[in-house]
Amino acid sequence: MAVLNVKDLPDALYEQLKQRASREQRSIAQEVIHILERTLVGKQPHSILEFRGLGKELWDGRDAAAHVAAERDAWD
Repeated sequence: MAVLNVKDLPDALYEQLKQRASREQRSIAQEVIHILERTLVGKQPHSILEFRGLGKELWDGRDAAAHVAAERDAWD
C-alpha cells in the first residue's frame, strides 16, 4: 500500500481532523482514508430515468401550463 505524507497541514485543520476521527472512533489515518474515499470514489451519477415520476403527487389536480404561465407573468 502507498504511504501519503502531508506537509504544511495547518494546525487548526489537523485539530478538526483529529476531533472528527475521535467522534467517528477512527484513527486519524483511517479518517483521512474515509474522507478521501467518500470524496473521490463517491457514488455513481444517477440516470435521469431514475427520476421519472418523482414528485408527480405535487402536481396532482394542478394545471402545469397555468402554473408556468403564472410564473412567467411574475417575472415582469
